[in-house]
Amino acid sequence: MMLGIQNLNLAGPEILLTVAAMVLLMIGAFRCGDSSRLVGLLAVIAMVTAGVMVIGLPKTAATTFNQMFAFDGFIAYTKVLVLAASVVTLLLALPWLEREKIARFEFPVVVLFATTGMLMMISANNLMSLYLGLELQSLALYVLAAFNRDNLRSTESGVKYFVLGALASGLLLFGMSFIYGFTGTTDFSVLSALTATQSPSVGVVVGLAFILAGLSFKISAVPFHMWTPDVYEGAPTPVTAFFAVAPKIAALALIIRVAEVPFGGAVASWQQIIIVLSILSMALGAYAAIQQTNIKRMMAYSSIGHVGYALIGLASNSADGVKGILVYLTLYVFMNVGAFAVILSMRRNGAMVEGIDDLAGLSKTNPFMALALSAMMFSMAGIPPLAGFFGKLYVFLAAIESGLYTLAVIGVLTSVVGCFYYIRLVKVMYFDEPVEGFDKPNTTVKVLLTVATAVVLFFFVVPAPLLNSAQAAAAVLFAG
Repeated sequence: MMLGIQNLNLAGPEILLTVAAMVLLMIGAFRCGDSSRLVGLLAVIAMVTAGVMVIGLPKTAATTFNQMFAFDGFIAYTKVLVLAASVVTLLLALPWLEREKIARFEFPVVVLFATTGMLMMISANNLMSLYLGLELQSLALYVLAAFNRDNLRSTESGVKYFVLGALASGLLLFGMSFIYGFTGTTDFSVLSALTATQSPSVGVVVGLAFILAGLSFKISAVPFHMWTPDVYEGAPTPVTAFFAVAPKIAALALIIRVAEVPFGGAVASWQQIIIVLSILSMALGAYAAIQQTNIKRMMAYSSIGHVGYALIGLASNSADGVKGILVYLTLYVFMNVGAFAVILSMRRNGAMVEGIDDLAGLSKTNPFMALALSAMMFSMAGIPPLAGFFGKLYVFLAAIESGLYTLAVIGVLTSVVGCFYYIRLVKVMYFDEPVEGFDKPNTTVKVLLTVATAVVLFFFVVPAPLLNSAQAAAAVLFAG
């Protein structure tokens, strides 16, 4: 198959990021003096440019690289979301790394490679290209987790992530070998035609189960979540912020495409697995977070719970369900960016603090920061009319419309339990005796925190643009 210029354009954003990462690596290596800030800003510009390229591409379904790389409206939506999350978290990270005196030019370069892998994952139209993108992302994330190499907790988190990630990759490859062995193909289009016309064999079902297990590790779904609390706590805080948004979005987009495109005709084979993963994730996320005293570990269990809520939309197997996931993920980015902007500002006398008790009396020492974090916590808890309420509402409605009443009820109940640890932070900030105030946050944190707070508080005023975009993106997967 000839690669025309038009087809090659579909991979333009990935090509741009790859070239940019290599060029910035050379700039950092050969430029005299500290080049971390310059490389970081150029990396942000490269990702913004890639986002503009994605938006500018036609949204009609198309493939390139011998049908191994796909592009459509759903892929475009999730790619823009990943790029936006990467840009924002990198902007948060750069000043933090400088203050901690661990700013090195390699950080934004590794973020670029990780983001490139995420975009490749989302566009994968073959099990081989899926694995290529997944491993490019994973290898970069292992490095980021251990980026603060002089810190024992950071290096420990990197090793844990690497070991468990290797296990997940093994499960994924084992599942892929089953699929290829029983179908003779790794192409999504061919697999889609096979599952639409005949019932999947036992081997295909087993292979699909292993693939979902491997991918579940990437989104921290229970019981493949064991790495999450330790890595979230041990990794540098901006890396934790990055892990909480961009890789989660990319992996969820990939799971949605794997379930609905190559195995769209085998819903009965994967729906029950997704339902179990969703219930376990919601339950563990709700109950395990209650006893946490470290705010980063609390956010880790919170992210596990949110993955469970998002999987409700996939279990619904409908355009409305996928629309609910996309709305949920979009709002989740703002909520997490706001929460981690505050966590990154938890600095006292130049040293980072991470205890929930360190927030005591924040409403008196820094009223705006307390208000912003309260808005994020209430939104994550799903309190109306904040943005998080609508994220949960749409996935619950999709479950009800698909007849998954028990799943929706469990979702509501675990959401109520989760309110406890979110509102506990508000209680600590507003009703506990004040401790020494935090150092003054930088301008970047203030701006991003203001924007995130405004979106969370006032999303209900103009929800139509996001809802319409998510609806159009979700409809692509069910157009056939």
